[in-house]
Amino acid sequence: MKVKVLFLITAVFFTCLQHSFAQAKRDVNIVFIGNSITYGAGLDPVTEAPPAIAVNYLKQQGNIGDVAFANQGHSGYTTVDFLPSTHGVFKDVEQAARAFANKHALLIFSIKLGTNDSAIEGPRGAPVFPEVYYQNLKAIADSLLKEFPGCIVIFQHPIWYSPNTYNGAKYLAEGLQRLQDYIPQIDQLVADYATAYPKRVFVGDTKAFDYFKKHSLTDLRPENGHAGTFYLHPNKQGAAALGTFWGEAINKVVKKVAK
Repeated sequence: MKVKVLFLITAVFFTCLQHSFAQAKRDVNIVFIGNSITYGAGLDPVTEAPPAIAVNYLKQQGNIGDVAFANQGHSGYTTVDFLPSTHGVFKDVEQAARAFANKHALLIFSIKLGTNDSAIEGPRGAPVFPEVYYQNLKAIADSLLKEFPGCIVIFQHPIWYSPNTYNGAKYLAEGLQRLQDYIPQIDQLVADYATAYPKRVFVGDTKAFDYFKKHSLTDLRPENGHAGTFYLHPNKQGAAALGTFWGEAINKVVKKVAK
C-alpha cells in the first residue's frame, strides 16, 4: 500500500513539474521592422532572411513556446519612411501586429534601421543626422508603446557595410561613419526609456557590426557599384549569422521580461 501511495505522489509531482515547465514557456509574436537587410534582399525572404532564421532559433529554445512573425523589411526605407506622421508603411506595421492570431502572446517589435538613413544622398530623408535619427526612432517607439500596451521594442544595432558602397544611393566612408554615430544614439534612447517605460524598450544585438566588418568577404554579397565592388547585403551564410544574433538578443529580452 505504501508503495502505491509513494508511486502516486511521485507521479503527481512529475505531472505538476511538467505542467510548470510548460507554463514557463512564452509564446511570442514578432514584427521585424527594417530595410532590405531585414527583408532578405537576394535571398528567399520566407526561409533565408534574418527574421526567418531568428524565429527558427527561438523555436528551439526551451523557454519559448509558439512563435509567429511578420517581416516588415522594405528595401531602401529609412526611419523617415517608418514615421507614423508620414502615413505610409507604419500602417502596415500596425496591421501586421494586429493580425496575429494568438492575442495572448508577447508582442515584440524588432527594429533594425539606419543603413539607408546614413547615406549621403538617395533614400528618403538622407542624410539623417544622428540627433534626428534619435528623434525618429523615438517617434516610432512612442507610437508603438502607446498603441500596443504591453509590447516590447528592441532596437538592433546596424551592421557594417564597405566604405565604397555606392549603388542607387551614395553611402561611401561618410555614410559608414554616420552609421557608426547612430549606435550611441540607440543606446541613449533605450536608457532614456528606462524610467518612463521600464522593461519595455531594449538594446538588441550589438555583435553584428563588428562581425560583418571582419567577415565581409564570406558573409556579404559582392555587388557592382559606382565606386567598385561593394559589400552591403548579407548572403545566405551572413543572413544565417545575423538572424542568429537577433534570435539570441530577442531571447535574452524575453527572459528579462519574464522575471
